[in-house]
Amino acid sequence: MLRVHNTMTRTKEPFEPAGDPVTMYVCGPTVYNYIHIGNGRADVVFDVIRRYLSYSGHRVRFVKNITDVDDRIIERSAAEGRPFSAVGQSYTEAYLEDQRALNVTPPDFAPKASEHIPEMISMIETLIENGHAYASGGDVYFDIRASDDYCKLSGHSVDELRAGARVEPDERKRDPLDFALWKASKEGEPWWDSPWGRGRPGWHIECSAMSTAYLGDTIDIHGGGHDLIFPHHENEIQQAEKATGTVPFVRYWLHNGWLTIDQEKMSKSLGNTVTVRDLLQHYHPMILRFFLLNTHYRKPLDFNHQALDEATEGYLRIFNAYHQARRVLGLLDAARWPFDGDDDLVDAVEALDAAFDAAMDDDFNTREAIAAVFEFTRSLNERIESLSRHGLASAMTAYELIDNVLGILAPVPHDEAALEGRALEREAARARRDFRASDAIRDSLAAEGVMLQDAKGYTRIVLTRLPPTEAR
Repeated sequence: MLRVHNTMTRTKEPFEPAGDPVTMYVCGPTVYNYIHIGNGRADVVFDVIRRYLSYSGHRVRFVKNITDVDDRIIERSAAEGRPFSAVGQSYTEAYLEDQRALNVTPPDFAPKASEHIPEMISMIETLIENGHAYASGGDVYFDIRASDDYCKLSGHSVDELRAGARVEPDERKRDPLDFALWKASKEGEPWWDSPWGRGRPGWHIECSAMSTAYLGDTIDIHGGGHDLIFPHHENEIQQAEKATGTVPFVRYWLHNGWLTIDQEKMSKSLGNTVTVRDLLQHYHPMILRFFLLNTHYRKPLDFNHQALDEATEGYLRIFNAYHQARRVLGLLDAARWPFDGDDDLVDAVEALDAAFDAAMDDDFNTREAIAAVFEFTRSLNERIESLSRHGLASAMTAYELIDNVLGILAPVPHDEAALEGRALEREAARARRDFRASDAIRDSLAAEGVMLQDAKGYTRIVLTRLPPTEAR
């Protein structure tokens, strides 16, 4: 049975959705720049969680928003000398391109903040009517003092937050912790008409308004990075529950851990970010995806190039084993496989299925799930020469079923027929003892990241690297 760690209760709980389909909302990007690898981690993590729910037999209704109304987009617009809308659109397109490269499944709905202003205004009006918000000088603020359960997600003390608040005196606010639901427009800023004058929504209100619009007053899973717990998700809870009167707003809160760079938190504000776009110039996207999944999603993950090189080595073990099984089936069809095995690999497949499901049922533990794939890969490599056709097909099917969840298997980035032809050409050269020709073929392929290994009666084809050019 699937158990998930709920940030709200700080415990691991049986996952029992309210109904069918499972409803799932994840905070998407603010489109003022290219996403960094920390953003990419959240995207990949929640993609796998969604995939595993589907693999487990659930239907899933998945929403991931795009924040295209924000102070940082306004600042970027001024810096680049481009219209506000053009900045948002260009970085949205770049984000979607990065998602495709990382094999992230598109959400069922990807609502943009700019297209849901009426829903936000309506929610703000409701909050004012029921005494949880107030208008002040063209702005609208959520009234923290009207709430008796603020910080129930993060566990912060309101008094301590208030005492430590680094907020300049603002006569428009009743309390320094009150947060903006609506902001009056300034000269040169984008605006929309509202009952309080021209302005634009605050950041937090958009997710409350759009999640309830697409998924209802209560949703099963809400996800995002650990840095969103406070204040963003805390404020989402207050807005949604006080506007709809429905508690809880979310049944299970899931948050992925920090991504650090050389042990320091990666953050655009700290200026130490590494973008997905830049990394894809040096690493195949499936290696990046594998790296991001090879640590439990709630644990911190440290980014450095040594870790990525280690991830490359591990990934290629799985990649080569899967493609070796595919290739051997082709050699059998061509009557070029020198063995006639009868091993059906049933024990290894059953062990993989059981270990993989147990790991993923334990709060989506992809690290242990990948460990199960490595163990299966070891068995396959040891027994490849004794496998029957059924055993080879079973191995391929096992990899592909699990890949429906992990989404890491990439095609061979070469013309496979041409590779086979080169391998045959080298075998012929060796047979006639033309070692200069055979070595030249081996060396030219090695320069392309393809190793030819001599085995009894056949040649293994092993890739030693995947080109980053496959990322786009």
